[in-house]
Amino acid sequence: MRIYVCVKQVPDTAASIRVIEGKRIDERMTFIINPYDEHCLTEAAKIRDARPGSEVIAVSLGGPSARDILRSALAMGAERSLHIQSERPHDAMETARILKAAIDLDGKPDLIFTGRESIDSCGMQTMFRLGALLQIPVLSNAVDVDIQEGEAFVSTEAELGSRLQYSLSLPCIIGAGRGLNTPKYPTFPDIMKARKKEIRTLDLQDLRFEPSASSMELLELRTVAEDRTPRPIEGDPDTAVEELIRILEQEARII
Repeated sequence: MRIYVCVKQVPDTAASIRVIEGKRIDERMTFIINPYDEHCLTEAAKIRDARPGSEVIAVSLGGPSARDILRSALAMGAERSLHIQSERPHDAMETARILKAAIDLDGKPDLIFTGRESIDSCGMQTMFRLGALLQIPVLSNAVDVDIQEGEAFVSTEAELGSRLQYSLSLPCIIGAGRGLNTPKYPTFPDIMKARKKEIRTLDLQDLRFEPSASSMELLELRTVAEDRTPRPIEGDPDTAVEELIRILEQEARII
C-alpha cells in the first residue's frame, strides 16, 4: 500500500514574523510541520505497520527550508519524501495541481493524507481540489480511520461534537482532524535514522502540470497592528458591571 502524506511548513506560533518587500515573510525563523500534518504522519505509519510491504511518502512544496520539515516527517515514520522546490507562494488551485503532478510522477497512490487545514492560511481547499483533479473521494476532519480491503471507513467530527460515518473506496484523500490520534513524536534514534532516508528533489519546472484557468495573486502582506486603548470602568460594582455589559453589547458587539 502506497500512502502519501502532504506536509506543509508553517511558522512556529512563537516566532516573530517579519514581512519583507511587502510580499513575503523573512524565512530566517523557526518553521514547524503544520500540526494537523503530524496527525497524518502518525496515522499513516499506523496503517503502514499493519500492512507489510506498505510505505509512507511525505510530500512538501516550498523553498530550501522545506527540507527540514521533510526530515522531521521522515523521523516521524515516512520511508522517503518528495521536495517540490519553489521559492514563490502558490494558491490552493496551483498547489493542488503541483501536488498531483509530483504524485503522478512518483507512483500510484492508494491513500493520501492531508491536514484538515494549515494554521497559517487556514484555506481548507487544497485537499478538495487535489481530489477533484485525481477524481477520487475526499473527507475532512477525520477522527477515526479504519482501512479494510479496498475501502476506508472514516468517522468525521461535525458540529457540537457529533460524528458522521462514511465508507470510501480506495484511493481516497483523508483530511486529519485533531481528534484522529495523539501524534507520535520521534526519538533520538528516529532522528538519526531520518538522516539516511531519501529526500527526492523535484524541480517545479520539470513537473508537467496545466496552469489553472483562474488564480489568486498576492498583492501585499501586512503585519497585524494592535491598537488598544485601555479605559477604566469606574463606580461601584453594580454600576461597573452594567457599564461592562453595555460595552460588550453596543461597542464590541460580542454579546
